Amino acid sequence: MADPLLKVRDLKIEATAYPPGEPPQDITIVEGVSFALEKGRVLGLIGESGAGKSTIGLSAMAYGRGGVRITGGEVWVNGRDVLKLGTAGLRRLRGAEVSYVAQSAAAAFNPARKIMDQVIEATIIHGRASRQAAHARAVALFSKLSLPEPETFGDRYPHQVSGGQLQRAMTALALCPEPELVIFDEPTTALDVTTQIDVLAAIKDAIRDTGVAALYITHDLAVVAQVSDDIMVLQGGHQVEYGTAEQIINAPREDYTRALVSVRSIRHEEKQPGGDPVLEVSNVTARYKGTKFDVLHDVSVALDAGQTLAVVGESGSGKSTLARVITGLLPPAHGQIAFAGRRLSPDLAGRTRDDLREVQMIYQMADVAMNPRQTVGTIIGRPLQFYFGHRGAEKRRRVTELLEKIELGTGYIDRYPAELSGGQKQRVCIARALAAEPRMIICDEVTSALDPLVADGILKLLLDLQKIENVAYLFITHDLATVRAIADSIAVMYQGRVVRYGTKSQVLSPPFDDYTDLLLSSVPEMKLGWLEEVIAHRKMESAGH
Repeated sequence: MADPLLKVRDLKIEATAYPPGEPPQDITIVEGVSFALEKGRVLGLIGESGAGKSTIGLSAMAYGRGGVRITGGEVWVNGRDVLKLGTAGLRRLRGAEVSYVAQSAAAAFNPARKIMDQVIEATIIHGRASRQAAHARAVALFSKLSLPEPETFGDRYPHQVSGGQLQRAMTALALCPEPELVIFDEPTTALDVTTQIDVLAAIKDAIRDTGVAALYITHDLAVVAQVSDDIMVLQGGHQVEYGTAEQIINAPREDYTRALVSVRSIRHEEKQPGGDPVLEVSNVTARYKGTKFDVLHDVSVALDAGQTLAVVGESGSGKSTLARVITGLLPPAHGQIAFAGRRLSPDLAGRTRDDLREVQMIYQMADVAMNPRQTVGTIIGRPLQFYFGHRGAEKRRRVTELLEKIELGTGYIDRYPAELSGGQKQRVCIARALAAEPRMIICDEVTSALDPLVADGILKLLLDLQKIENVAYLFITHDLATVRAIADSIAVMYQGRVVRYGTKSQVLSPPFDDYTDLLLSSVPEMKLGWLEEVIAHRKMESAGH
């Protein structure tokens, strides 16, 4: 057996907690974790939100995020204990020998610089290639990752591309220096299922072609099964189970692992339309200010009170743009929006306070949806004060109730966003939306940052709330498992158009149009070799055409 590229032994990681009214306390967030990773192999780290996956991954760069401290154990990269490297040694290691693909590309990219400049920066600074060679390498990676117009894609700014495209650009950034170890932290979280297949295939190809080793951090066991040789299951900072991908998927030994394998237990009985629509979108066409091209084309959908409409499609299909039109953030060029029988002002500025309260939104990127200088209590409390005038003890009581609903508890009320995991941040955003007591919530990839077990809990909570409050949901998602679990009706979008629309049973029953068939066939299955089967099938279909 070859010497491991990465070797972690008895890793212990601590942080400082600041309980309200109490002195600071040191808490252990990772303890007793050990593993080894050889060149050309992939280790998947999987577990619930807050299990320590990202914290362990970052330890390979001797880095502790948000005040986290590595207080015990050893981390060896290429025969060197990186915990004993000085500042200069760590600077040479990070971004060259070991690179990182962050969970939220939107928060990781500088909005004021072009994408290409950021993708090639580390490669040039570390002397891994000249500017010209780095540029050519980046263009080749853009092409490999199925980004549009790879020759000129890097000339755009981060806000000029979709979330999924930006996440792929982040993967290109990490691979450009040709590192020996890449830490993939939820690299496909923001991607639709069709694009996810291409990116997963590209990651597997890059690992095979370059011999790079990789840590693949995710909460999606079906995804990690497609790219990993071995899998480590984590819970509460401890190692639950560690074995080959085949053993973990086909013969899990621990109860927690078995729960992950069998996740998505929701069975939602589809409700038939026929009540009074709470939302009516009629013949909407829209374009962004300063552009000549329509991004939505004659879109019409309706949503009844107490029901769920799932809007699905690939990255850039217009799903989030439709949400912006409904909320008044992007006035349509043509068409209209009606809510509860009244026509809404096309522009946010023309809407009443009740209009604003009754239509709430949970955003895709929790990292950039909250003020990092405000506590959780302040974030959730703002709509309580704005819409209902709650202050003082009454506001804190309602915030506490909402925290209990989203399964965080009162211990989080005085924490800041930087002290939360990705999944915890998204749950705070959900609580903020619920605080307004809305008639409709637009959920933009609301469970994309959550591990499957927590996501199931959140979906069940939202469905329970729907039964009690008769609230309607417009679910924007690329997760077809979520659609099957919660939707009453479905609108499939492609290139700004609704290409298939109806009840869940109608949309998910054959015969399918080509695009819907592609979407449904792209949902990862908990089966080893599924990715290769799908890629081979598509190549055969392409050759046949």
